[in-house]
Amino acid sequence: MKKIKTIGLVILTLALTTALTKVIELEARLLLNERIELKIPKNFKIMSEELINIKYPSQRRPTLVYSNESGGINVALNLTQNKASQQEIVAYQNNFVQTFKNLYPSAEWKDNGVKTINGKKVGYLELVTPAIDTEIYNLIFFTDLDGKLLICTFNCTRKDINKWTPVAKEIMNSLKLK
Repeated sequence: MKKIKTIGLVILTLALTTALTKVIELEARLLLNERIELKIPKNFKIMSEELINIKYPSQRRPTLVYSNESGGINVALNLTQNKASQQEIVAYQNNFVQTFKNLYPSAEWKDNGVKTINGKKVGYLELVTPAIDTEIYNLIFFTDLDGKLLICTFNCTRKDINKWTPVAKEIMNSLKLK
């Protein structure tokens, strides 16, 4: 009888854990005049211009930002005016690593490099940077599009890292240029 109760408790615990764990659904979206395809969390919406101006106060704010309801988890894209080609991705990657090391000497580096995604060289940086009241997980990935540098970023707060890191990597690995 005790064994049956234990098995029942284990089954109930597993059922509750599964019910309480939200699966993050991604959907492929055509973005930037249908020039790229990228998986974005299904419930993310385009961030308002006002919120973009507050969250990204610099002149180099992203072209397009998708965000969760609170605005705390984002996928941002920026097609810059910087010239870029497949041959320059490694140089951009090295430059970005050095720039971020200078800007954030206390950053916690997770990974960086260049990999091939859907036939294109893509540079990436994965790090946790300090912010005013928390730390921010950043996955920054970039490649060339129409002779320009395309920069995509995923970010969330430290408390969400474990849940969102695999999702961020799936987003990066879904990048397709049209």
